[in-house]
Amino acid sequence: MSKTRIGIILLALALMAMTVDKPAYQIYNVKGKKTTYDKMLKDIMSCEVVLFGESHDNPISHWLELQVTKDLFKLKKQDLVLGAEMFETDNQTQLDKYLKGEITQDTLKKQARLWPNYSTDYKPLVDLAKNTNLKFIATNIPRKYASLVMKEGFDALNSLSADEKKLMAPLPIEFDAELPQYKKMLEMSIPGHSTANLPKAQAIKDATMASFIQANYADGKLFLHFNGSYHSDFFEGIMWYLKKKNPDMRILTISTVEQDDIGKLSTDNIMAADYIICVPEDMTKTY
Repeated sequence: MSKTRIGIILLALALMAMTVDKPAYQIYNVKGKKTTYDKMLKDIMSCEVVLFGESHDNPISHWLELQVTKDLFKLKKQDLVLGAEMFETDNQTQLDKYLKGEITQDTLKKQARLWPNYSTDYKPLVDLAKNTNLKFIATNIPRKYASLVMKEGFDALNSLSADEKKLMAPLPIEFDAELPQYKKMLEMSIPGHSTANLPKAQAIKDATMASFIQANYADGKLFLHFNGSYHSDFFEGIMWYLKKKNPDMRILTISTVEQDDIGKLSTDNIMAADYIICVPEDMTKTY
């Protein structure tokens, strides 16, 4: 066999070795076993609340949020309710007006505190709600009140007006500083850039989102909520507060994680949620 032919064969073999699938994500169940989108969707249908934990800058998170919403609408129609961390409770009026066609997109941007990545990542969800007449609930506490808790603790909220208190979970806020995710927040924080109130600021957000989910849920409905994964990872955060109010509520959690190798779920990510969306670390970001 000629050297040229051997070279061609070796080159072909090298190319074949490099030609492998490049999946954008892999879904795992709570035990770290590979599973499918269809299985996840089927389990969602048996629940009352779904906490879809995203990575805010991850395009796979946002694409799957849209796909799940579209598929659930086909199955649930008007029995589907949407809600999101990305909208603060004092912007519900503006959001409702946009959904009803009473204000334009530009007006919504001027009147509401939309996230910088709204146009690419959340507008498709809001527009889907608008085009299908679905309710979309702003669930997060206005950030100035979370900042107040960060600076002064829960007691600072007592001086707010009655109307201001309507924008958050009922006071006083139940808080368990020993919950692992809250303890981890302090461990991960940069020395000198956070205080012992950091987990409390997270908790007031979690409690408020849970409260507004609960207030806008009705029997027979499915409430699909979008939030950063940390707000519901390891069945804490929002879920902890929902279960405090209604222990029997059927809740499913989804988390988004990033790994160098998505072929096997890291032990650190097992048990993070009922379903874990594992995405390559080098996935492009939306911002």
